[in-house]
Amino acid sequence: MSADTLDVEGLRAWLTRAAPGWALPEATVSVHRYPAGFSNLTYRVSVSDTHGTRTLVLRRPPPGVEVGVAHDMAREFAILSALHPLGVAVPEPIACCTDLAVLGVPFYVMAHVDGVILRGTIPGGDEDRTPARLAALSQTCVETLASIHAVPVAGTPLAALGKGDGYVRRQVAGWTRRWEASRTRDVPTLDRTAAWLAAHAPADSGVTLVHNDFKLDNLVLDPSLSHVRAVLDWEMATVGDPLLDLGTTLAYWVQADDAPVFRALGLGVTALPGAYTRDAFVAAYEAARGARVPHRRFVETFGVFKVAVIAQQIAARFERGVAQDARFAALPAVVAALGERAAALMAS
Repeated sequence: MSADTLDVEGLRAWLTRAAPGWALPEATVSVHRYPAGFSNLTYRVSVSDTHGTRTLVLRRPPPGVEVGVAHDMAREFAILSALHPLGVAVPEPIACCTDLAVLGVPFYVMAHVDGVILRGTIPGGDEDRTPARLAALSQTCVETLASIHAVPVAGTPLAALGKGDGYVRRQVAGWTRRWEASRTRDVPTLDRTAAWLAAHAPADSGVTLVHNDFKLDNLVLDPSLSHVRAVLDWEMATVGDPLLDLGTTLAYWVQADDAPVFRALGLGVTALPGAYTRDAFVAAYEAARGARVPHRRFVETFGVFKVAVIAQQIAARFERGVAQDARFAALPAVVAALGERAAALMAS
């Protein structure tokens, strides 16, 4: 079965058992895959019965991946289940299925959150892209990231995600292993980056909840773009040093003087006039957290390396033929550009 299709009847039968409040036995179900996203696959699920039509969202791993944290549906569902009662802006988790007999892959469903997800541009006319609006959007992103890092962990199920001291070094070693396992061509700048990160890794600066993939298109915004209704894609969330989370966000944060290739990722909204630069983002984050960001060069270099490895992992699946999204053909150029960005950071 293609990744673009699901066994709708199997899904319908499972929903009536696992989520009877969302799907009566006589319900009809339709499924549409969201085309955006580069990793786990996401589908809009419409359920219609005598109670009306309700919308759910289904998440499943992409084809051709090994079982791991980033594609562990039960783990992501458990994280949402821990965060939702705390009032964190996440979709309501509904049910999780690890029985491969249902759809052939593990998956979970959550409530749909209506809102705006920014990819490529801001919808509307020029009046919707004013510098003041872009500055407010930037500040909203900063405050949302800072609020994630302020979520209470001790005494909650989230505490079980932590592995103790040494988070920074474990992250460097882990992403270096992933780079070596996924490489399909030589990128000497990233080899040097891996060695530099290992040689310059600082001690952990603190321990908080970290999202690990916090970027603009993982936010569901209200139409004014001034409020986050939900933060999506918690598959890599854990407990560790928040500064590495900040580094990942900075790697995704495109600014006006960046190479054009980065805008091709659909994140170029932050390069519009009025949006924060990365320096301004860090300054606003420091103000929101009430603490200075140490080791800035390391933090940002790590984020760039990590995002390069994520892009390379997806590119490798595309080159093996197990991922067929045409957008992935451009990722080797993105990986190379991220290597150059990492080299510039190390030399700064």
